[in-house]
Amino acid sequence: MTYILFMVFLLACFAAGATGALFPTGSWYEGLKKPGWTPPNWLFPVAWTTLYFLMAFAAARVAMMPGSGLALALWALQIALNTLWTPVFFGLRRLRAGMVILSLLWVSVVACTVALWQLDWIAGLMFVPYVAWVSVAAALNLSVLRLNPEVVD
Repeated sequence: MTYILFMVFLLACFAAGATGALFPTGSWYEGLKKPGWTPPNWLFPVAWTTLYFLMAFAAARVAMMPGSGLALALWALQIALNTLWTPVFFGLRRLRAGMVILSLLWVSVVACTVALWQLDWIAGLMFVPYVAWVSVAAALNLSVLRLNPEVVD
């Protein structure tokens, strides 16, 4: 792994994360009904920062390996979907469309995890917390969707 590759992947991650600053949760989200198990607000930036470092490190570990094309294509797909969710959910306030994107994101993250694992088990292992977090995010998105039928697009 080279530091340059790591930095490129990390930049892609933080570009995706920048959508959180462009489309903050705001009073609209605070006013929505949420399940009692909703993670506290402070956890989201901590979790995402940690995940972004793991994601970049995993991609950089396999980037120069022969046969890494599928894993890197899936990595690109998941970061694109990751980037798309925030503007759709918080910017456009489209809960159902957000759920569709999050479902596709979950599938792409699981597929990327498998592809990474086949190349390098450490890289695959680094994606396991991401699978868990996206699973929680999907359950939360679905719960918010169900608890707020009047807001659904």
